[in-house]
Amino acid sequence: MSARRAALAARRERLVAQAAAQRAALARDLAPWRAPLALADRGLAALRYLKRHPALLVGVTVAFAAWRPKRVGHGLGRAWRMWRLARRLFGP
Repeated sequence: MSARRAALAARRERLVAQAAAQRAALARDLAPWRAPLALADRGLAALRYLKRHPALLVGVTVAFAAWRPKRVGHGLGRAWRMWRLARRLFGP
């Protein structure tokens, strides 16, 4: 084996070891964030589901309106403001 190949092999070994150490450190540092990120991921999945199935949201709103008609006006106003804000933030 030539000296150049031996140097490249040694460098590769060092880089592989360094990458393994960095992966372990990253996993250790991100461990406390695992649960909050999983919760945020579930929330985003729920929002995507509602975006794909808007009739479900309408059905829940109608059922709530039939169940608690006095609170619907307040809730619909808030929902409308949130809807407009979401449209501005995320686009059509």
